[in-house]
Amino acid sequence: MPKSIAIRHTPYNAMDNLKSAIENLESKMEKRLLLFDIDGTLIHSGGAGVHALQLTLVERFRISDDLNDIEIAGMTDSGIVVSILNKHKIPATNENVTAFLDSYVHFLSLELPRRKGNLLPGVLELLERLKSRAHLVLALLTGNVSRGAQLKLEHYGVWNFFEFGAFADDHQDRNQLGPFARARAKEKHGRECLASEIDVIGDTPRDIACGKALGARTIAVATGTWSREKLARHHPDFLIDDLSDVDRLINTLGW
Repeated sequence: MPKSIAIRHTPYNAMDNLKSAIENLESKMEKRLLLFDIDGTLIHSGGAGVHALQLTLVERFRISDDLNDIEIAGMTDSGIVVSILNKHKIPATNENVTAFLDSYVHFLSLELPRRKGNLLPGVLELLERLKSRAHLVLALLTGNVSRGAQLKLEHYGVWNFFEFGAFADDHQDRNQLGPFARARAKEKHGRECLASEIDVIGDTPRDIACGKALGARTIAVATGTWSREKLARHHPDFLIDDLSDVDRLINTLGW
């Protein structure tokens, strides 16, 4: 009678355990969370956003306004809408703000293809380089509502570079958005990012203030409506003209 031969198989759960161990190790590795603003930092939309606000005001309230006296740069979309409604003595109820933003997003989708906007210098190369680095987490911290952010960045071909974001949907006060981004980083990567491991990159004093409120390192980029000199008065940790010198930027910031 032939002898039986025992064939040993690696248990499936051993492979699962190995995979889990690797994932746990990766989650404990040092990460750096890079939180990017959108308008004036990554893109110029050619005025699509402002025009969408103007069209919404006409459609919903039959009011024509160039909005030149409404602060927009660095503000959240919801905060901008409240300012517009207050100016025209329209109750800034949740219903009015939500309805206004719904119409705004609709008009934004129409205006983006009509405008001569662009990605700002160095943005695409920088994002491609950063995305390939395992220790970096790319995300958004923006005053846009999430639907508007996606419309803009999809239009310019860079939406998929970002894992998640904190948006005007989360809070009207930009300084309150940082904790939302931090919490989402923890949900996704299983590890709390220390404030010292976070960079906030933006083009306005509000981006700098938002980063400081989070305890993050602040990188101001003079590609928006604020000059280098005016940004310097708000004491960012780094102040650069634009994102075009990708090698120098990565080396200087340790990305």
